Amino acid sequence: MKTSDFDYTLPPERIAQVPLEPRHSSRLLVYSREGKQIEHSFFWHLERFLKPGDLLVLNQTKVVPARIHALKPTGGRVELLMLKKMDPVTWEALVGGKRMKTGLSLHVVKGPSASIIEELDGSRRLIRFSEPIEPTLEQTGEMPLPPYIHTSLQDPDRYQTVYARISGSAAAPTAGLHFTPELMAMLLQRGFEFTEVTLHVGLDTFAPVTEENPETHKIHSEWCEITPKAVNKINATKMNGGRIIAVGTTSVRTLESAARVAKEGKTVEEFCGPTDLFILPGFDFKVVDALITNFHLPKSTLLMLVSAFTGREEILRVYQEAIRNNYRFYSFGDAMLIQ
Repeated sequence: MKTSDFDYTLPPERIAQVPLEPRHSSRLLVYSREGKQIEHSFFWHLERFLKPGDLLVLNQTKVVPARIHALKPTGGRVELLMLKKMDPVTWEALVGGKRMKTGLSLHVVKGPSASIIEELDGSRRLIRFSEPIEPTLEQTGEMPLPPYIHTSLQDPDRYQTVYARISGSAAAPTAGLHFTPELMAMLLQRGFEFTEVTLHVGLDTFAPVTEENPETHKIHSEWCEITPKAVNKINATKMNGGRIIAVGTTSVRTLESAARVAKEGKTVEEFCGPTDLFILPGFDFKVVDALITNFHLPKSTLLMLVSAFTGREEILRVYQEAIRNNYRFYSFGDAMLIQ
């Protein structure tokens, strides 16, 4: 297995720059793993492809408006992208600027003072603030849109799911961006159920794998939680013969992480903490029966995860079909249901 096995060519015009309105109007490519068949639909018609007893698992993480601006003592401008909260006043951050050395003082524009306390790999730094930064993020922070989106986002809430509840992500769990309150209400009325898990998405999730052999790639850990309430719903669904439909690759990683600690006779167990689960082809899925996901970047860990669920050659064939049919790719793009 080589990283180049997960490469494909995407015309730049296929990268969605803005979200559709309403959210549920995006297209939906439905792929059957058993019959290897493709069907074209729209997300609003998701119900047509669900079965009685299905449980949809949502990642309720909320994106932190984590891109902020700061000044050096010289007046030079610095951009900080907050990645991970280490304690109430210490964050791991990506720092844009020259000579960003340990001990350098910074002042957040319209926010607290700070200093670099440790240099990590590349442009990562540990930043210690004089007081908690969250209030500043809520007031002056910008949404950390992916670098392939070049159009400014008029409404920051469009980079949040409608069910986002718990702040902590550096990027949105984009498969969930297609759901609207109207669609969810309709699905509930028709007898389908939802439950929530939490995984705070880090930017490394979207980074291309640069190693020739993907098995040597070190995936960064992300914090996740599955509560007793969700555990009970998932185990009951499995016991009753229903399907677990993961909404997004982040939900997959949370569910399969919880399966690794499950006691005999249970599908998942309560879990709270970091996960470094890296899903590659050959992975044995214990929980997930179907997956709602977007179209992912070449050579990314996300494409590798989806390849593990469908087969590498099949997913690349499906992607070529999506390109031929003018589907929109990446964060603001269209959706797939793999079942």
